[in-house]
Amino acid sequence: MFELRVHETIRNIPEEAWDGLGGVSEAPFLRWAFFDVLERTGCVEPTSGWLPHYLTLHEGERLIAAAPTFLKGNSEGEFVFDHAWASAAHRAGIEYFPKLVVAVPFTPATAPRILLAEGASSSKIAAAMAEGLRQLVARLEISSAHVLFPTAEEATKLASFGLAERYGLQFHWKNPGYATYDDFLARFSSKRRNQWKRERREMAAQGIEIVTLRGREITPDLVDAMYGYYTATVDKFYWGRRYLNRAFFEEIVPRLGDGVEVVLARDGKRPIAGAFNFAGKEALYGRYWGASEERPFLHFNVCFYHSIEQCILRKIARFEPGAGGEHKMTRGFEPTITRSLHHVADPRLDAAIRDYLARERQALAREASNPEIAFR
Repeated sequence: MFELRVHETIRNIPEEAWDGLGGVSEAPFLRWAFFDVLERTGCVEPTSGWLPHYLTLHEGERLIAAAPTFLKGNSEGEFVFDHAWASAAHRAGIEYFPKLVVAVPFTPATAPRILLAEGASSSKIAAAMAEGLRQLVARLEISSAHVLFPTAEEATKLASFGLAERYGLQFHWKNPGYATYDDFLARFSSKRRNQWKRERREMAAQGIEIVTLRGREITPDLVDAMYGYYTATVDKFYWGRRYLNRAFFEEIVPRLGDGVEVVLARDGKRPIAGAFNFAGKEALYGRYWGASEERPFLHFNVCFYHSIEQCILRKIARFEPGAGGEHKMTRGFEPTITRSLHHVADPRLDAAIRDYLARERQALAREASNPEIAFR
């Protein structure tokens, strides 16, 4: 018999116990330290709409599974958009907020969401977690629970235990085993190859050097620069939100070590742009980008071309550059289905959402398999 426990801070769960679970090593943003920094710097708290509710499953006193879970007072920073669902709930007289999300705040990246102890049955744990979410929604008297950006395997298991599956669409770079960057280019038309080579040569022509820095190479002045790039970018768009503060950037670099990468563009010794990434065992996750100067093709080189080459050199299997952006398809990224799972307590709203999701899945599956958008 499993016991479900709820924790209002990550510090109520021993760091070594959390980090010892399977799946944590897949991505730096699943580590105990990542959530601790979010809490300590005030990036997740009730006023931001994120109230920690970490879930753990125990067999006796043995921790056998955990999930990063939050009680949400809004839909900000999730990147699985349910604003229409909230509006429909309001029209039906249903209080949509608060809701429960199993997610990594502000991080629309695919990685395990149910972290398992060695030897634990993934199917049994998925069943227990699905039932636990339903029970917690009932106990808290809230509208719903949502599991955002799980792996495809997790999504299939959770859907088999009654949660409604939703598809999303991102654009990922995938490495089938390229030996060199030229091997990657060879998959594309001559027109596309020449375009990318010309755009990469433009950096040298402008005297711009692009490098990847990790761990202790990321100095305090570089952290300051990256925070400035981050705020400048999010402030540029009316939908942009400053989810993270300066303290987060200052603390996360030493806490995650080589799990953090900065792609830095320099004109001589002067930094002019950068990308802030997380590096896992099998995937590179692009998170934030910004620049102090506008230069032709700078964004493509810092955010795409340089890191693709780095992934080939380091034999990284995929590169997720972040949410959105169909322009990424013309830079070598492929349409990729992402997933989320949903439990909605009200049967009327649940039925309407499931009907919508069935049609949405069909449409996105067709879009992701469109042969005209690959390797042209």
